[in-house]
Amino acid sequence: MMKKRKIEVYALGQHICMSAHKARRVVDQIRGRSYEETLMILELMPYRACYPIFKLVYSAAANASHNMGFNEADLIISKAEVNEGTIVKKLKPRARGRGYPIKRSTCHITIVLKNTSLDLY
Repeated sequence: MMKKRKIEVYALGQHICMSAHKARRVVDQIRGRSYEETLMILELMPYRACYPIFKLVYSAAANASHNMGFNEADLIISKAEVNEGTIVKKLKPRARGRGYPIKRSTCHITIVLKNTSLDLY
């Protein structure tokens, strides 16, 4: 009986300080693309969300090459999702002794890379 080899690796970034809506705008552009094309897209996009996503894609590729021995040229982004994280709540002092709430939203980003050279389907 032949063992089925795992062909997916992932990287997970938790509690990243930005709204999930802004991160999804970038993640929707890279889903389904190759690893090298993704890095070029993320370097040239003008959004603040690109840098943490770039680091996660780079980390997932490092996991693939180091842990599984995959070639980086054969990797594609098979799944990329952004979930809402916790909301950091603070009070900002205002006039007459009042306090106004400040809400800093966070998000969790998951990047899954798939090796296309092992895909036998």
